[in-house]
Amino acid sequence: MSHLLLVALGGGLGASARYLTNLAALRIAGPHFPWGTMIVNIVGSFAMGVLVAWLARRTGTSMELRSFIATGFLGGFTTFSAFSLDFALMWERGNQWPGAIYLAASVALSILALFAGLTLVRSVV
Repeated sequence: MSHLLLVALGGGLGASARYLTNLAALRIAGPHFPWGTMIVNIVGSFAMGVLVAWLARRTGTSMELRSFIATGFLGGFTTFSAFSLDFALMWERGNQWPGAIYLAASVALSILALFAGLTLVRSVV
């Protein structure tokens, strides 16, 4: 149960950080391009890379810390970081074609799914 609470706490903090980043980007750059989302995705992916590399070099890092930071905070900040890690692991393991398919399919199908959801709700409501 303590892992779940740590993930929830980290997720709340990560989501709050994403919200504040989006607000700041909106105020600085305006509403014409999703700068906040792009910044969050890039920073979150970079942070996931740093975290995974750092954890791989350390022994004895607690699962609580991993749960709080990786699943909780970074998961709440951006799920794009987890997607980026999945792709990087596939690529580094020599699975370039499956990785490329995963990359293209995830992006394209996620966007198509979003439009499908928009269309469904707009046609019903």
